[in-house]
Amino acid sequence: MKARYTRSQKQIIQVLKSLNHDISAQDLYAELKNRDQPLGLATVYRALEALKGKGMIKARTLSSGEALYSLTSEDKHHLNCVNCGRSFTIDGCPIRDFEEILQQSHHFQVYYHTLEFFGKCYQCQTKSAL
Repeated sequence: MKARYTRSQKQIIQVLKSLNHDISAQDLYAELKNRDQPLGLATVYRALEALKGKGMIKARTLSSGEALYSLTSEDKHHLNCVNCGRSFTIDGCPIRDFEEILQQSHHFQVYYHTLEFFGKCYQCQTKSAL
């Protein structure tokens, strides 16, 4: 059965497809406005939640508590600095095989997974050592 999307959900999917980075709900709201496709902020949040429930998008939470959204087709993992707030993408996925095992052994359909590490980046470590 093919998933059905509302007009606002389709607009959000199109924006996420056109970006090469994760985006917050606030920035997504501004991006839609810049593209002359304005949606209310509450509508953006509702659409994001519905798309998460359909497995189309994923959210990752930064150490600041802010959520960033992207399509589930993008398999990215991150190192997050708790000091400066920067995020670094990790190449490759060390748990993809484990995900397959879980799907088979638990008969569970996995939409996506996240892998996030939190600590201090090299620059912040160097600054605190001085």
